Amino acid sequence: MAKLQPISWKGLVARLHNLGFEGPFYRGKHPYMIRNELRLTIPNPHSQQIGVDLLVRILRQAEISREDWDQA
Repeated sequence: MAKLQPISWKGLVARLHNLGFEGPFYRGKHPYMIRNELRLTIPNPHSQQIGVDLLVRILRQAEISREDWDQA
């Protein structure tokens, strides 16, 4: 299993699409993506990369295993 690395916002959205999420949709303060009944809030797009700590929280909230993330 590879060590998690910071990722760009576009990279995050692309991998979430590969894992079956739709979106991003924009309502309220933050965009979100949907897969089945799960609504996943993602950070606003910005020029900086998404750090490992935030990525771990997103994966936990999205119920995505590290193996699935590495394969996406």
